[in-house]
Order: sequence, then structure tokens, then C-alpha cells
Amino acid sequence: MDRNTIIGLLLIVGILVGYGIISRPSQEELERMQHQRDSVAQVNRIEQERLAEELRKAETQKSLPTLDSTATDSTQQQQMREMFGTFSDVAVGKNRFITMENNLMKVTFSTKGGRPYSAELKNYKRFDRKPLVLFNGDSTIFGFNFFAQNYRIATNDLYFEPSAEQFSITADGDSTVLLMRLNTGDAQIEYRYTMRADDYMVGFDVRLVNMNRLIASNQTSIDFDWQTYSPRQEKGAENENTYTSLFYRYYRDDVEELSASQETDEKKIPTRLDWIAFKQQFFSWGLVAKESFSHAELKSQKIADQQRYIKKYEAVIGIEFNNRQPEQTIAMNLYFGPNHYKTLKKYGVGMEQLVPLGANIIRWINRFVIIQLFDWLGSFISNYGLIILLLTIIIKIGLLPLTFKSFMSSAKMRVLKPQIDEINQRIPKEKAMERQQAVMALYRKVGVSPMGGCLPMLLQFPILFAMFRLFPASIELRQQSFLWASDLSTYDSILDLPFTIPFYGDHISLFTILMTVTTVISMRMSSGQTDTSAMPGMKMMMYIMPVMFMFFLNNYSAGLTYYYFLANLITIVQNEIFKRSIDEKKILAKLQANSTKSTKKSRFQQRLEQLQKQQQSQARARSNTGKKR
Repeated sequence: MDRNTIIGLLLIVGILVGYGIISRPSQEELERMQHQRDSVAQVNRIEQERLAEELRKAETQKSLPTLDSTATDSTQQQQMREMFGTFSDVAVGKNRFITMENNLMKVTFSTKGGRPYSAELKNYKRFDRKPLVLFNGDSTIFGFNFFAQNYRIATNDLYFEPSAEQFSITADGDSTVLLMRLNTGDAQIEYRYTMRADDYMVGFDVRLVNMNRLIASNQTSIDFDWQTYSPRQEKGAENENTYTSLFYRYYRDDVEELSASQETDEKKIPTRLDWIAFKQQFFSWGLVAKESFSHAELKSQKIADQQRYIKKYEAVIGIEFNNRQPEQTIAMNLYFGPNHYKTLKKYGVGMEQLVPLGANIIRWINRFVIIQLFDWLGSFISNYGLIILLLTIIIKIGLLPLTFKSFMSSAKMRVLKPQIDEINQRIPKEKAMERQQAVMALYRKVGVSPMGGCLPMLLQFPILFAMFRLFPASIELRQQSFLWASDLSTYDSILDLPFTIPFYGDHISLFTILMTVTTVISMRMSSGQTDTSAMPGMKMMMYIMPVMFMFFLNNYSAGLTYYYFLANLITIVQNEIFKRSIDEKKILAKLQANSTKSTKKSRFQQRLEQLQKQQQSQARARSNTGKKR
């Protein structure tokens, strides 16, 4: 590394550190700012709860008159009939809660709306070690919206009755069943929830009885409205935001998602769907159709103050309705669980695509190589730091033939450097094509491919990209500690800074530092094996790229930077072993022996020679034209 490069890098680091020091507030200012943030956060939380309550009330009272509390009982009953029609008897009641649970989760249901009120996963905790609740509260909307005899009805705000007075749950083999009924006298809506042992999927069957008497005869579908807030669960809010989005699957087709980066994203889907899922970084809850949904309107909205909530999800889902049948059953399932590939895969509905494995060859590597190795190693090792270490060693051993071939190609290029320098001195740089042709002729003569060192390295990039996609979203790494990292799924911090460095963050990740240092060492060793005199910019890039990645990955998964650090470390050791075991004099002697053999020109070399001849003939033609003038 030359002096100018060192000075440039030191200036960049100095400017960033100096900016952080100069802009660092005093202790009094920090305390005042913290007090202001706490006050603003408290006000925002109160405001969010108020807005959520207003939303719930607005949904209930939309286009409905207000009940006069001073009126007599008979008058109030008349007003209720004017607001709810035949559903007036179930528009008032007492909200009660019923809990269903197995060894994996606990789901609480509300008699108001007959809906899931909250869902807690027993085997997981939030980043602050509190119980992990996927959603919770009155702000959740879950129910049918339709017009019955010209009355707008939202079942979310009507009162269901459980199947037993004591709210017990009936046992059915290895399952428990909860029945919630909405009786109107003329018609009935029944929710049947079935929870099985050792299962994150809850059966959700809806039985409509005589609803065809109330709903218009020309209506072929009714809307199911599901709205909820996605609470913050993870330490790294930035990463959690990146992987929190609304997913859906077209009927027996592709899985797509709303934008996770936009403040608000929404989409109207007029075609059939298999399922809709509200996805967090490591957990999801979703509604799965046994047949299909007819259409949907979906919306995802980012919450401004993300201390408590990350996103708000809205889904208005079309359910096919047969108005000629007095009784109809709609079979669905509710998923409340982790984004674990094999757990989701076993349901056979494509929900495993909630786990971001990448596309094409990247997805293939993650699915058939990385995940399989992870599960195999995890079957007898509990420490995921050791699992990543063994995984890295296994991958590097598998890539060893390619790594050795790349090193050998670099060694061959290096021993040929004196001959290449002689060609460059003999042929002026103005005749670049002729010089290149002479170099290619030398390579052909001794049997060396100039791409021999690049291709093996390029074949390793898909594995690096596969790790980049999988590790930040791998639930296996969540809250798994190793050395100084308390959670391998998010960043490791050995020092929390009192200020924020632009594009870097407010902490120092040691695994990221180690990754950067070993990357620079590895690239320096590689540059020593290859002639970069023709590409002076490569030396600068050798230092700029690792520093850029250091800034980019400082907030990423510690498991990912730990893997990159290990991969670099093993590469350094491999290169040192190769260097000590390879005799360059023997390589040169072998290449000289190859030069005595007749070789056939490759198509690339033939085309290069043809191109040179064309350029030379064009140059002569221009020269002759100039002389005539």
C-alpha cells in the first residue's frame, strides 16, 4: 500500500471520528435529550393507543347512528334494531376471554367478535426477555363485513357465545376445540377453532346458517377484515424493519410481498389467493384457505415511532358465498409461529417462502446445502458458534479444489511475469491490440488460461450470497450467544458509542472489525500472487471495498460477519500452505516444456487475431487516405 493510499484512508477515518466527537453533545444535553425522547415516546405510545381505539370505534360506528343513552329501554331497543336489524340482540354484551394452549403457544380469544385477541409463543422471548406476543389488544380487527337487509354489519363488534357456559374447551383426541356462535334467531354464524398438540396451525372453520336469507341474492362474496399491529420483537429495529412485510400467495402460484421499505404500500388483487401472512423478521401469523380466497385488498403501513410497533397490517379478504345454500362451511387455518423453513414446509402450502432464501441458484444452495448442514450439525451440537465454525470448515473443504486451482493459476501468471514485461517493453503501449495478442500467444504456447484464476473464485460467490440472505433471517441463530455476541441473529457490540457515525451506527461490532481486517490481509496475499501493475486502481479497491463492507455490515447479523471472518481466516491459512508447498521453479519448467508442444488456437484467440488484422487494415487505409490528401 503506497503512502497516498494510507493518507487517504486515515483522512476518511479521521473525518468520520472527528465529526462524531465535534457533534457529540455534553452530558447535560444528553440527559435533556433523553428526557425529551422518553417524554415523546410516552406521548407517542398514548397517541398510538388512542388512535387504535378511535380506529376500532370508527369501524364499529361507521355509517351507524348514535344510541341515545337517555332514552327508555324500549326506545333503546328500537334504536338498536334501527342500527343492527336482526343482529340487534348480539350488538351488546359483556366481553369475556377464553384461552386455548398447547405446548407451543397460548392463544386468547375474545367473545366480542369471537376473534383471536392475542397469541403468545411459549418457546420464544422478546429481545428484552419478556413473553413473545405476536399481537395483542382491542385494536385488532378480525371478522366479516357485509350488508344484511340493508344494515351494515361487522361481526368484529358483535358478541359471540362459547359452546359451554363455563367456557371450557372440548377435547377431541389429541386436539382441543372451541366453538363460538353468533345467534340472530333467523341465522347463525359459527366459528370453530381446533388446536392440535405440537402444532402452530390452528383450524378455523366458519359455518354460515341461513345467512342467504339476510344477504342480497346477487352477492357472490363477503369480505373478511383482518387488521393488526406488528409489535417490535428484536434488538435491531433496522433489520427487523427490513424483514417485516405482508406476504401473499397467488392461487397455486408465486409468493409475493408488499414493500418493506416504503412508508405505505397497498395492493388490490382481483384474482384468487392461497394465503395471506403478516410477517415479522422471525415470526408470522397468517390466514390460509383450504380452497382459495376470491380476492383481497392489502395494505402495510410503517409506524413512525417504532419503540412499540413496527408496522400496521390491513387485509380485506374476499370469501366466496353461495347464496343458494342455506348452510355453508368455509374451511381455513390460522398460523401463529416461527419462520422456520422445515416447520412451514410440512404444511405444503408454500409458506416456507416466508424464509428469505434468495432466488435461483442462491435459493438452491440454501435449501439443499446450508439448511441441511445446519440441521445435521444442530442435531448433536447445541452451540451455534461451533456450528457455524464447522459449517465454514465443511464448505471450505468442499471448495478446496477450486481454491487450489485458483492459486495455481495465479502462480503460473506470476512466473510468466518476466516474459510479459519483456513483451510490454518490446511492443509500445500505442499498439495495445498487438501487445494483447502477443501476451495471449504466450499463454497459449505454455498452456495457461488467463481466466483460470477468476472462474473458480466466481463459483464461490453464490455461497457467499446464500449466507448473506440466510443468516440475518435464520431463526436458529436468534438469541443464541457466542463469545461476546449475546445474539448471533443481530449485531454484536463491544462498545456503545455516545454518538452516531453516519452510515456506520452508534456501536462497534468486533466481528465486523475482524472480518474487515482478515479481508484486507487475504486480498493483500492474493494481490501478491497476481500481477496488478496493469490495473493500478485495484490496489486502492483492495482497501476501499473492505472498509465499505465494514460500514454496511456493522448493523447486520453477528453470525454473518462471524462466518465471513472464519472464511477469510481459513483462506489465509490455505494460501500460506499452498505457497509453502508449491515450487515455482517446477511450475516454470513445466510451462517451458509445454511451449515446445503444438497447441491449437482457441476461438477467442482466433477472434482476437481477426480483430487485430481488421484494425491494422483500417489503420493502413486511413494512413493512405491521409497521404493522398
